[in-house]
Amino acid sequence: MPLTTQDVNRFEAARPRLEAIAYRLLGSAMEAEDVVQETFLRWQAADVARVEVPEAWLTKVLTNLCLNQLTSARARRETYVGRWLPEPLLEGDPMLGPAEAAEQRESVSYAVLTLMERLSPHERAVYVLREAFDHPHRDIAAILDISEAACQQLLHRARKHIADGRARTEIDAAAARRVVEEFLAAARSGRTEPLVRLLTADAVSIGDGGGKVPARAKAFEGAVAVARFMRGLFRPAPAKRALVGGTAEIHATTANGGPAVVAVVDGRVVGVMCLEVTADGIAAFRNQVNPDKLRRATGVWAGADHGEPAFVAF
Repeated sequence: MPLTTQDVNRFEAARPRLEAIAYRLLGSAMEAEDVVQETFLRWQAADVARVEVPEAWLTKVLTNLCLNQLTSARARRETYVGRWLPEPLLEGDPMLGPAEAAEQRESVSYAVLTLMERLSPHERAVYVLREAFDHPHRDIAAILDISEAACQQLLHRARKHIADGRARTEIDAAAARRVVEEFLAAARSGRTEPLVRLLTADAVSIGDGGGKVPARAKAFEGAVAVARFMRGLFRPAPAKRALVGGTAEIHATTANGGPAVVAVVDGRVVGVMCLEVTADGIAAFRNQVNPDKLRRATGVWAGADHGEPAFVAF
């Protein structure tokens, strides 16, 4: 039976929440959009008149589609060129979803999305549904076809994995913003020492070029190595302008709820650098330069009021 207008509207009302769940589960906005569309096709094919709780039905279908996707994604990432990092979402992107509670903000932070790659698909599903969307264990257990006890155990393991990877305490948004501004000033200076002072001793820098843009597969480790890399990264050079197709404007902004630096060429986002800023300094740079993972960021950037760039580089 064809969907009624009411049935379509019911799905569209649920779409933002479904996209936010799928993004957290998959770490990819493109893949999230695909599974939400597949969920709509399942809704379209179902006897929706017999669906007692549409929100629960849609969440179950979407989550299981994501679990299938996560299983196949692990195999695909074994052949991925270089390091795989999540697709960043800029401030104002509706796919970021709810951000009222600390758990909701943390579940979509770039650092935690990266750490969630260590979780099993079921651990990731329980963590996202419980921490970000406050689903009761009873409902999550029904979605995953497991017992409540198993659900609680999965959440305990997931929380432990995440906590083990986040040993430091982060600082508030205003302080983090000041650190980013200091970082950009230091990077622009072309000197290593000011950069080193802003970093933790064990700072790391990781890049994802997807084989389409040069990005070193091995992480830079240690304050000095990372500072030297950053000094060179922001140093103007004709080869860099040729690579990105023009002169890059550098902006301090927010991505996934945390401090970030965005490089923009003629309105096109060519790089998003997500910073993990702690009380001890900048602990990590996660740099997304794979153009396939920056298309949505470019669209969001085009519709945002982002002000003047911090400086022009390359």
